[in-house]
Amino acid sequence: MTDSQPDVPRSSRRHLTFAVSTLLTALLLAALMWVPAPYVVRTPGPTKDVLSEVNSQPLITISDEESYDPSGQLLLTTVGVQGGPAANVSFAQVLMGWLDSDRAVYPVETVYPPESTQEEIETVNNALMVTSQENATYAALTELDYTVPMTLTVQEVLDESQAHDVVRSGDVLVSLNGQAIDTYATLVSQLDAVTPGEAVTLEVMREGELAEVSVTTIGSQDSSGARLGLTIDIGFDFPFDVGIAIDNIGGPSAGMIFALGIMDMLTEADELDGAVVAGTGTIDTEGNVGPIGGIRQKLHGAKRDGAEWFLAPASNCDEVVGHTPEGLDVIAVETLSDAWTAVQAIGSGDTDDLARCS
Repeated sequence: MTDSQPDVPRSSRRHLTFAVSTLLTALLLAALMWVPAPYVVRTPGPTKDVLSEVNSQPLITISDEESYDPSGQLLLTTVGVQGGPAANVSFAQVLMGWLDSDRAVYPVETVYPPESTQEEIETVNNALMVTSQENATYAALTELDYTVPMTLTVQEVLDESQAHDVVRSGDVLVSLNGQAIDTYATLVSQLDAVTPGEAVTLEVMREGELAEVSVTTIGSQDSSGARLGLTIDIGFDFPFDVGIAIDNIGGPSAGMIFALGIMDMLTEADELDGAVVAGTGTIDTEGNVGPIGGIRQKLHGAKRDGAEWFLAPASNCDEVVGHTPEGLDVIAVETLSDAWTAVQAIGSGDTDDLARCS
């Protein structure tokens, strides 16, 4: 007599197969969620009040000139970045980025140059931050009518330039066609009036002596005017020392807020009158406010940290409309003068005439 196993009903076998398949699929999906993904996730980053202290040290210091303690806050805003050369993000993080309106997901190649290392990115961002601080100081002081001499020193003669063997690294530009070169904007304006290919007379200070040279100009991709084909190092002779101390933040996007902070500290009036204003935007030596990345994340970071007002580059307004957190009023600015007018209007409560991102 032989033993026999009881038959398992077909429906039970199907249920068992389905359960095992479901379990394996779930495990596979769970594993895939932690596989590195070729994306970058941007999140709202921390904010810093440029009128306050960081690590018990003032973020902005002014030496040898009278300064004042404002009552409000000017928040520079940042973007947190997950992914990139330093670390990969998982598909779980990417999925969260897609589902969370405060975040944004981008293919990694659209954010970082191909083959770039984290060290290279940090070097570039640190250099941009230094330039941003210098530009902010210059723009703030000149907006307040301080005189700040500027020097333009030749760094390099580019391959395409016609100035080889004529202009040297270290030459300081003095005049072009007899007109003094006192700012970089002056140089660009003078060259914009020259037809590419036309020769110009350039006066330079070389090893302590004036030298006059003739340079045949070249064309430019971004202008109909002429260019010299030189890289220029811009130096400033500030009338007093302005220091900006901030770590772990790079890039140029805090320039406008730095400039406003310097202006607020140098003016006796309490322009903010206790208001909390956040903002972002690059600044050049002419006081022009330029666009930045991650504006939507910066809006949410500002609202999270108590701001009721946000100063945004007018060129970023198309990204702002429809994505502003409730309770945050976004003002569009094109220049440092616009931003300073907005700060004064906010402090006085007279904001009806300010331009909004709408």
